[in-house]
Amino acid sequence: MKKEILYIIFRPIFTFIFKIYYNPTIINKEYIPKKGAAVIAGNHKHALDPILVDVCTKRVVHTLAKKDLHDGKFGWFFRAIGTIPVDLKAKHNKQSLTTAIDYLKKDSLINVSPEAKRNYTKEILLPFKVGAVVMAQRTNCKIVPYSITGDYKFRSKNLKITFGKPLDVSKMTVEEANELLFNKVKKLLIDAGK
Repeated sequence: MKKEILYIIFRPIFTFIFKIYYNPTIINKEYIPKKGAAVIAGNHKHALDPILVDVCTKRVVHTLAKKDLHDGKFGWFFRAIGTIPVDLKAKHNKQSLTTAIDYLKKDSLINVSPEAKRNYTKEILLPFKVGAVVMAQRTNCKIVPYSITGDYKFRSKNLKITFGKPLDVSKMTVEEANELLFNKVKKLLIDAGK
């Protein structure tokens, strides 16, 4: 709770400013559970994506964020709002995974970008890392997929986040679960663009 205090204090202000400035359309936010653990996972197109996810629920969301942000001059802020540092240069991020699982065991929400970095390519999605499905399987919680489309502009006409129905991946292999999540996010992106 101590780590989340700044998040709790400033979130209503950020939410108000963010919604007024960017005018996002939020679809199916009711799929985010009001209580209990869940992994929220989707595409990553912009640095503001985690904030867009945050404003869709009144619950505290712990986002996996690159370690560079924690080591930079605003590191105190990222630590204070309860983000989980991930070393993008490392082959495995055991500590990040352990921390996320610990939060899930305490019935928290974890936001993950399985692409692991922002997508600057022409591909609709980058290949997914397996972290999101591993977290869900080890804590027996569901994954709420989402897609973010449009532009972060003042009073945007097309910025949209769409949530899909929660996925139960408990009886799948890691590979099957990851493929399912990838395909669900891809379909949300395609449908949102129609």
